[in-house]
Amino acid sequence: MPFLDPMDIAQLGSLPLKARIIVEGALTGLHRARLHGSSVEFAEHKEYSPGDEIRHIDWKAYGKVDRYYVKQYEQESQLTVHLLLDASSSMAYSGDGVGKLEYASYLIASLAHLLIGQRDRVGLSVFGDESIDGYVPPRGRPAHLRDLFAVIDQVNQRGARGSETAAAALERIAELTRRRRSLIALASDLLASGSETARMLRMLRAQGHDVVLFHVLHPDEIEFPFEGLTVFESLEDDRKLLASPQVIRREYLRRLDAFLDQTRSQCIDGGVEYHLVSTAQPVEQTLLDFLTSRVKLTGNRPAWSS
Repeated sequence: MPFLDPMDIAQLGSLPLKARIIVEGALTGLHRARLHGSSVEFAEHKEYSPGDEIRHIDWKAYGKVDRYYVKQYEQESQLTVHLLLDASSSMAYSGDGVGKLEYASYLIASLAHLLIGQRDRVGLSVFGDESIDGYVPPRGRPAHLRDLFAVIDQVNQRGARGSETAAAALERIAELTRRRRSLIALASDLLASGSETARMLRMLRAQGHDVVLFHVLHPDEIEFPFEGLTVFESLEDDRKLLASPQVIRREYLRRLDAFLDQTRSQCIDGGVEYHLVSTAQPVEQTLLDFLTSRVKLTGNRPAWSS
């Protein structure tokens, strides 16, 4: 099944519908990945092999067929997840496609839909505009999705604005997660505080958290396809620059590559999972890449924490 273009996703209607379709598309791409672990919901048997937990042997099955079988279980996760969505001014850029804030919102909403469906406790922090309260504490009940989606919808209707950085938002998360290991996922362009944000992500990882960065950029920012004399306007302040793209393209791309290489290296060296994401890429593909990276080679069980 081909994935939907982000522009097609934008036309689907409500955020819950978009999130559900994105998750379904990603899971279809992943085929069928069963989650096995210790839980209370019985799933199936498999023949015992050395290394399996003896306490999971089904002695009733042994009495019937005189062979050892162990019970496998659907994973019931106790994971606490903090999703962070960048709604600062630089995320407003859309060019001729889907804006960075809109794309990141689809991704964060889809992660919430997926994780709450697995009984994880999911919280949300939307940062950028300090005049709004964009924090939703982690909870795991299905009705909690409505609270998360309501905040994401509100922020998108308001638009990307403000200058609060991802680093500042991560500092608050560090305080909230001091006593409990969590999965922390950030969707941001990092244009305001790249090095400081990478430092905070590394610090959270060093504290034992599972940390993921979705580095969301627009194709125009990655490829710089502009032609002819162009006025470039800052989304963070009132600065404007009249320039010929042909003159500045090489230097712009050199600096962008250096920024991306530094950010990627800082994350990987610090054990932070890094995904560079273009808003032209189907959101299902981005979610699939994340899921694929989390699946262990044995057992097809997503490694939500390490």
